[in-house]
Amino acid sequence: MKALIVWGGWDGHQPDQVAKICADICKNAGITPDVVDSLAVFDDADALQTYDLIVPIWTDGHISRDAATNVSEAVAWGTGLAGCHGGMCDAFRAVPLWQFMTGANWVAHPGGDGVAHRVTITSDDPLVAGIADFDVQTEQYYLHVDPANRVLATTRTDVVTWYHSPNGAVDMPVVWTRDWGLGRVYFNALGHQADIIASGPAHDMLSRGLIWAAQGKAAAHGQNIAHLQAAGNHW
Repeated sequence: MKALIVWGGWDGHQPDQVAKICADICKNAGITPDVVDSLAVFDDADALQTYDLIVPIWTDGHISRDAATNVSEAVAWGTGLAGCHGGMCDAFRAVPLWQFMTGANWVAHPGGDGVAHRVTITSDDPLVAGIADFDVQTEQYYLHVDPANRVLATTRTDVVTWYHSPNGAVDMPVVWTRDWGLGRVYFNALGHQADIIASGPAHDMLSRGLIWAAQGKAAAHGQNIAHLQAAGNHW
């Protein structure tokens, strides 16, 4: 198996360090990582189809409609997509297809960095099995999420008072999986700084998620998505 790890964008999220963590996870799982710091790789549709896993680590930034479609098609045919924090769900704000595929888009982190909050495990899925609820001190992401996501962990949004507070506290998804065609999609909202996902339960969850997403390519082999393409692309 092989993975494409694409890092860059806003330096504040330490994308180079997060890329190294993800590359090490892949290597330890027997997945060969290709690590690049350019979005140009998204322009090669055929090359993307050869990967078992794509890991985007690129906060903000801009890609073309064609590049986003290339990634979407690769995932739809079985290539896994997995990542964390702003590197995946705040990657390309002007591309609705990206948000649809990943299952959410970032809108705020009330209180900024260093907010103490609890991550609550809400599923018995193998991706979080055996991991107890845990506390973190980092950005608490507020996301607009797809209700189709399979949520594995949440956090309560009452730890910081701000303009959203009159609406009442909600259990905000932190970790989820979803399908995109034949492909597996995994997201973990933790990872504002590399040390948050470098060890401990956040690292364990991310490791399982990357490996799980990569394994979907073999599971998709021989299947067809023609029946899913009938409506055409109207995004």
